[in-house]
Amino acid sequence: MSSITAETAPGILVRRPGPVQRIALVAVWLTFALSAIVFTEPAPFDALMMGLILMLPLLGLVRVTPPLMVYLSIWLVAGACALIGTINAFDPTKALVHTAVTFFLTGSSFVVAAFVMRRPEWHTQLIMHAYVIAAVIAVAAALAGYFNLLPGAYDLFTRYGRASGTFKDPNVFGPFLVPPVVYLLHRVLTRSFGRAMLVSVWMVLLVLGVLLSFSRGAWINLGVAVMLFGYLTFVTAATNLQRVKILLGAMSAVMLGVLVLVTALQFDGVAKQLSDRATMTQSYDEGPEGRFGGQQKARRLILENPFGIGAQQFAPHYHLEEPHNVYLAMFLNAGWVGGMIFALMVVLTCLYGLRHAFRRTRTQGIFIVVFACFVAHAFQGFVIDLDHWRHFHLLMALVWGLMLGDRQLIRRAPLWDPRAIFEQSEMIVASRPARLLQPVPVERPKRRTYARRVGPRDDSRPSRAQGRTFARNVPEA
Repeated sequence: MSSITAETAPGILVRRPGPVQRIALVAVWLTFALSAIVFTEPAPFDALMMGLILMLPLLGLVRVTPPLMVYLSIWLVAGACALIGTINAFDPTKALVHTAVTFFLTGSSFVVAAFVMRRPEWHTQLIMHAYVIAAVIAVAAALAGYFNLLPGAYDLFTRYGRASGTFKDPNVFGPFLVPPVVYLLHRVLTRSFGRAMLVSVWMVLLVLGVLLSFSRGAWINLGVAVMLFGYLTFVTAATNLQRVKILLGAMSAVMLGVLVLVTALQFDGVAKQLSDRATMTQSYDEGPEGRFGGQQKARRLILENPFGIGAQQFAPHYHLEEPHNVYLAMFLNAGWVGGMIFALMVVLTCLYGLRHAFRRTRTQGIFIVVFACFVAHAFQGFVIDLDHWRHFHLLMALVWGLMLGDRQLIRRAPLWDPRAIFEQSEMIVASRPARLLQPVPVERPKRRTYARRVGPRDDSRPSRAQGRTFARNVPEA
């Protein structure tokens, strides 16, 4: 029988997980620990996630609120627009399968967000711990394949001379490692020196995996995520001592990155790939049949088809490959309404997330981790189609689950009030740089005091106001 305990704030009670719920939590950890194994479709993660979608609500491990239902409804409208777009598809079956996967990812994002809302800090830590394990598995396979440490590993774990690990595409393998890298960086900054050194070893291995993916998008993704995480962590630090520790950690991270790069350049194959990939454009990007030419075709098709052309129809019928821009792809798949919904949800997540990053909550540190990674992925969406990346939907679910879950614990301005978006992020536009070095004030409820009257009430005594009037009217002697 489960007992009841207070959850991080008075007045909110959460039942301790019983035996069955503990088994469900193990299933959650296992699901995300295996999320890196995606050799085939559907992946093991998909089968396990379908079980979680059914099991977690039945066992009471989710918290559903009206704002979260609005979140689900908006994504269901976008999915309905994608269904309408299949009317114009040359291959309706392929478009319907793609749209069905979109609905599945929407449901998984909703359930994960509700699961995080149940116990924001503990459940988020559970997911991120399993995510790190998945990243370590993927990197171990990538290193074994790229350096041909095992028989047949090179053909299995590399693509086009680039490390792909347990993924089918190195362009997905690289960005998948970014959230674990930033999470481990957060652990380094919040742990003692001995534990930080152990965590740094795992972080270096994951950074090496991002490097060996030779994905320009993954490199940019990692850079944006780390810089945004560092900035938000620095300006929201409670003391100057923490800021000094962050600066020292940043310098150490730069030194480790340089060390990884110099070590990797000692291998001729790595040096050659880096020289080939370290350019803004490649040969397949230019020309009318290149990536940029395809994006121009996609823009014309969007203007000519307000209801879209259907999912997975652009590459085989209009161009050699997909548009490599998730926002253009969503307009093609779901029409003007569906594309606008996707873009609007990304923008709202970034704006509300920025507002929430400056709030003093128990999950502020880990929220900054997932928010910085989400913004980096949203930025990378301009150069790649990520609408079906499982970890992209996971990041969005974590951002909204933590925002809405922390809203249950600490009362603040209404989350859906646009006027309050930047009420606690005024430091970004501060005119004096010295204000960035001041601690962020913590809001505390005002205490109301009551005076207690002793003895019977004497109505004959004048009140304070009457006494002042009487004193003014007394003639001088």
